[in-house]
Amino acid sequence: MKKPEKFFIAVAGNIGSGKSSLTRILSERFGWKPYFESVEDNPYLTDFYADMKRWSFNLQVYFLSNRFRSHKAITEGPDSVILDRAIYEDAEIFARNLYDIGSMERRDYQNYVALYDVMTAYLRPPDLLIYLRANVDTLVRQIALRGRDFEQTIRREYLEQLNRHYESWIEHYGRGPLLVIESDAVDFVNRQEDLVKVVGLIGKELGMKSGK
Repeated sequence: MKKPEKFFIAVAGNIGSGKSSLTRILSERFGWKPYFESVEDNPYLTDFYADMKRWSFNLQVYFLSNRFRSHKAITEGPDSVILDRAIYEDAEIFARNLYDIGSMERRDYQNYVALYDVMTAYLRPPDLLIYLRANVDTLVRQIALRGRDFEQTIRREYLEQLNRHYESWIEHYGRGPLLVIESDAVDFVNRQEDLVKVVGLIGKELGMKSGK
């Protein structure tokens, strides 16, 4: 019997874009093992949103360490996996933005990027990166709906800055296949027809018959 093909999928996108929901839905649909971003048990997030400059380096190193372990386990393990946020977003989006807005010192940023470069050199890129593109109105609405206390202080300007970095990163992404989903008008959580459409696009990218 032919061994089933192993897939490594990563879902990328700004805060509130629907990454965790899509990760959960696709893991159930395809039987992929999900890896979720460390949020609820993150010891730095609340402090970070209260004082970004003080806690930015600590938070980014924490995320980088956790995502490296997950990414390494994914590539070495036998299962098909879907990952909520890729390790590349940490440096290309969040750390870069913190440095640009003056919330991370130059020496800390350079140290962080050097560590990131060393770590990612050993990692296999995803077989498919799914980018959920969403405008800031959508992000603000979905952040409010999920009601995490520490996220309610996120400024609209901060989300706009992140979106600009995401668009620049996606424009130059070259590590592997990329699927961009315009998520403002798509509700894959509550509308079955939207989910079927998204599943079909993913199945096509992966060469899966009927997206199943």
